[in-house]
Amino acid sequence: MDFLTLWSLLGFLFAVYAVTANDSIQTLGTYISSNRDVKWYWMFAYMGSIFFITMIQGFNIDDPAFGRLNEFPEITIEWYHAIAPLVLVALTRLKIPVSTTFLVLSVFASSIVMEKMLLKSFAGYAVSFVFAWGSWYLISKYFLNEGEKGKNKYNEYWRVGQWLTTGWLWATWLKHDLANIMIFLPRFKTIHHPYDPFEKTFFGDNTIFDQTAAYDFQFFVITVMLLGLAFMFYERGGRIQEIVLSKTNTRYVRSATLIDLVYCFVLYYFKEVNNIPMSTTFVFMGMLAGRELGIWMSLGYGELTYTSRHKKAIFPMLYKDFLRLMLGLMISVSLAYGIQWYSAL
Repeated sequence: MDFLTLWSLLGFLFAVYAVTANDSIQTLGTYISSNRDVKWYWMFAYMGSIFFITMIQGFNIDDPAFGRLNEFPEITIEWYHAIAPLVLVALTRLKIPVSTTFLVLSVFASSIVMEKMLLKSFAGYAVSFVFAWGSWYLISKYFLNEGEKGKNKYNEYWRVGQWLTTGWLWATWLKHDLANIMIFLPRFKTIHHPYDPFEKTFFGDNTIFDQTAAYDFQFFVITVMLLGLAFMFYERGGRIQEIVLSKTNTRYVRSATLIDLVYCFVLYYFKEVNNIPMSTTFVFMGMLAGRELGIWMSLGYGELTYTSRHKKAIFPMLYKDFLRLMLGLMISVSLAYGIQWYSAL
């Protein structure tokens, strides 16, 4: 393809797999774990259709990254830029919930933008932790016993609610994280001229293509990303899905529905704050940690009545998740500064 160099193509392909596989635990992890009785291709058909609509919406406004790359000037993709998503592939297979935003976008970001990304991500972790802790404390104590397993006679209604909620979350998440993939592709803008019936398209290097080439570009991007999404569903989330499965009752529909609903509210809030990219992984991990603590305290284990057995069960898990998150952050920032140093030589 004339509009893609070798390294931008490889970076794009690595990013499609890595971003989809690593971030599947956020938006689709509880959806997959609580729909074990549903064939993977039905789940893919539903989420794939939402993805397709979202991508077409982005292409129609000439910005499939939805403003998240406004602070990132377009540069020529070199071989060292493609290393970041390749490292992300390896970390995903090691079950490390690394921030794809930091690992991929920080390679292209200035120090000022990276600082804004860090501050927004840590704020996202704190807000989601507190919001989830308070939400699940009230939910588990006064509305639903989230600390217990078992079927509910209203589960079919919960399942409908879950599919709708997860669809909304999926579309919201895409508008956040598509930038992590689109950074490797040329920016383009459709030229609308009232006296010319044939539309043209400016690509990132100001090369003008006719609209047929633009449609070919869009078809290629959407097809590759749909294939990556299909593979993720076929794998049922992959190895990193174990992080979700280790949490309380994430295999149950009503728990999964509430997780997605709370996560979507927090994510939507930060999407509207500004266009600075943030780590949605931080938001998700903060929400899971707050949820576990809220459930634990609602059952009477957070005050004087807790036992050492329960304390040993929950806190090592929270520590382990947080340390994994920090490990991924350190790798991301180190790699970003290393590549920026090398590119400046």
